[in-house]
Amino acid sequence: MTTSAKRFFRRAAITGVAAALLAGLTPGLAAADNGRDRPDLRGMVEEIAASGFAGAQLRVHDARGDWTGSAGVRELGSAAKPPTNGRFRIGSNTKTFVSTVVLQLVGEGKVGLDAPVAGYLPEFGLDRRITVRMLLQHTSGLFDYTGAMLPDGTIVPGIPLSGKEFLDNRYHTYRPEELVRFGLSKPPLFAPGTDWTYTNINYVLAGLVIEKVTGRPYGDELQRRIFRPLGLRDTVVPGTWPGIPGPHAHGYYRYEEKPGQWKTVDITNQNPSWASSAGELISTTKDLHTFFSALLGGKLLPAPLLAEMRKPHPKGGYGLGLYVQEASCGTVLKGMGGFHGYGTLMAATPDGSRTYELSMTYGDSEADLGQAYNKADQLLTDKVLCGK
Repeated sequence: MTTSAKRFFRRAAITGVAAALLAGLTPGLAAADNGRDRPDLRGMVEEIAASGFAGAQLRVHDARGDWTGSAGVRELGSAAKPPTNGRFRIGSNTKTFVSTVVLQLVGEGKVGLDAPVAGYLPEFGLDRRITVRMLLQHTSGLFDYTGAMLPDGTIVPGIPLSGKEFLDNRYHTYRPEELVRFGLSKPPLFAPGTDWTYTNINYVLAGLVIEKVTGRPYGDELQRRIFRPLGLRDTVVPGTWPGIPGPHAHGYYRYEEKPGQWKTVDITNQNPSWASSAGELISTTKDLHTFFSALLGGKLLPAPLLAEMRKPHPKGGYGLGLYVQEASCGTVLKGMGGFHGYGTLMAATPDGSRTYELSMTYGDSEADLGQAYNKADQLLTDKVLCGK
């Protein structure tokens, strides 16, 4: 567990009970915590929760101010709704935090954006054509330790992340170096810089670059450079700690135990080390709003590096740690993340005048949750960011 995580959990043990009592009691319905009713937004979070999720919590900032609400249930079998600012696993939104720190180091002259990663991490014998930029934009060509499809169409599995094998393995501790070496033991997907494929190994390596250059755990650097300056008191790097402290909704994992027999398991507690610096963070919609607004507002990076971050790859629409998409109202910027039991979105217009942060918890629905996730994203993009 990182130093910042230890401090966080000590504080959470004191405040968790009191905070839980303030989370609301109305079952299944959306509620705002700011005393301002927004039927349009309340309807949206209810629609999202009803599309296949156990629960959802939404935060919106627009011309009418700030609004937060939730819908669905906090825990299957319970009547209580999700807290409106509960903690959750943010998955690959972690990458935006990590990319920000790497780019800060670039701005300080400690890392070269187009320098070979092998120069910082010689112990892995990386192809010297792979640059730091390629890690941040997913163009390294490295095989992902979570599994991948090879150019000839062969599917090669990664570490156990599905089915009963994952459940039996969910408290296993992975070291970042172990994840990297697993990926490097497989053939690359393409020559560095010639294509685009989203792979977690890139950001595990980015976290290791931070540690090598600074001499400190990457989580401590996040705390020093982002969490503390922005006052992100509810964001933490859990390391190997399996729980979520304080008020939070439960996440569930549904899998086929036997042919035709499906089982739903509470997956809230799990060792997140398999995700490492590619996706392990825990946060809240409030902290994500504070972070993303500060980032896009130029408070964390100088303008030239923020501009680099916002240049999308033509194939993936991915910049350096965030998605750059074209919506009906123009360019929008997003972080998107998934983790067993949890789905997360943070999004904004380039000027930050309209934003939303959404956490969804998976339950026992038979719905296609990937499709439901994308539908929620499209709904909020159209209604909140584009004002339709």
